[in-house]
Amino acid sequence: MKSNRRLSYHLQTGARPFQNQWIQLSMNIRRCINSFRFAFQGLADLFRTQPNARIHLLLALAALCAGFWLSISRAEWIALGLCIALVLALEAVNTALEYLTDLVSPAQHPLAGKAKDAAAAAVLLAAAGAALTGGLIFLPKLYALLG
Repeated sequence: MKSNRRLSYHLQTGARPFQNQWIQLSMNIRRCINSFRFAFQGLADLFRTQPNARIHLLLALAALCAGFWLSISRAEWIALGLCIALVLALEAVNTALEYLTDLVSPAQHPLAGKAKDAAAAAVLLAAAGAALTGGLIFLPKLYALLG
C-alpha cells in the first residue's frame, strides 16, 4: 500500500522512483562524515587542552613501542589495546563531564565538585588497572631480557 502511494506520487510529480532514496542515502553519508569530523574535533580539543590526556597518550605510545620491542603475544596486545582505549575514553568522558558541569554550574557547588571527582576517580581506576596490566605484561619480559 505504502509503495503504491509512493509510486503514484512519483508518476504524478515526474520524479524518478529511487531519487528520494539516493538523496536520503546521501544525507545519511553526510551525517556520518560529520559525526566523524566532530569526533576528531573532540579528540583534538582533548589533547590540546588536557595535560593528563597528553600524559596518557605519551604513556600509551611508550607501551606500544615496548610491546613491539618485546614482541608481546596477541592476547597481550589485546589486553594492552583495551587498557589504552579504556583510559583514553574515560579521559574524554571526564573532560566532557567537566565541560558540562562548568556550563550548568558556573558557581562552585558541592554536587558539581562530587561529579567531577567521581569522573576523575574513574580515570584513576582505569589508569591503575592499565598500569597493573602493563606490569604483568612487561615486567616478566624485561626480567628475562635483563636477567
